[in-house]
Amino acid sequence: MENRLALVTGAAGGIGAAVARELGERGVAVAAVDRDPDRLEEVVAKLGVDGLPVAPFPADVTDSAAVDALVADVERRLGPIDHLVNAAGVLRLGEVTDFSDDDWISTFAVNTTGVFHLSRAVVGRMVPRRRGAVVTVASNAAATPRTGMAAYAASKAAAEMFTKSLGLEVARHGIRCNIVAPGSTDTPMLNSMWQDDSGPRATLAGNLEAFRVGIPLGRLAQPADVAQAVAFLLSEQARHITLHTLTVDGGAALGA
Repeated sequence: MENRLALVTGAAGGIGAAVARELGERGVAVAAVDRDPDRLEEVVAKLGVDGLPVAPFPADVTDSAAVDALVADVERRLGPIDHLVNAAGVLRLGEVTDFSDDDWISTFAVNTTGVFHLSRAVVGRMVPRRRGAVVTVASNAAATPRTGMAAYAASKAAAEMFTKSLGLEVARHGIRCNIVAPGSTDTPMLNSMWQDDSGPRATLAGNLEAFRVGIPLGRLAQPADVAQAVAFLLSEQARHITLHTLTVDGGAALGA
């Protein structure tokens, strides 16, 4: 993967930051994208101290024009994009009957429409070059219903099927599109779901009242676990894999 260029969204923290690090350590130059410029600069500075080739590109994935300008700027400054990782995501919790319009709209704007904006802009440039790989970070909730997470689950399911349909359209150009579906991962997003210090233990054990079976492997995923799965699907080791969902959840969805 050396001497390749990847664009990674959601790179200011959590899984996105771990993906930027993993790819940088593999010799990939990374255009790190996030809508929080201050946090993005902090993450990129830390990666830079470690000698990793990561550059910050603040942008809002929900803004179509901004995304088009972003992709043009990345290719003008760094060169052709070989890999796209759609890792930007938001979580809004709440049962459907109490869920607000704004929370629904913002969830889909980032988790689904943002994937569309980036994929259209980047893959459109990959097609004439007849090469490239896309990985969308979805969720095991895309295939397993979760109480209080209907919007999140639906947005991730939509992003997953969009990515597979895109992959079918561009396979003839040698471009691969896959999905990594994490379960509970030790990130600020997961931490926001916990009410107290018992959160990690409760996540591992599950909750029958909420129809959650827990995590059979008995551990939370670390962001690096997910990042390594992303890197594999981008790499030549996965050159004959496309339209695939790789679930990284310790068995929490029982293989769904």
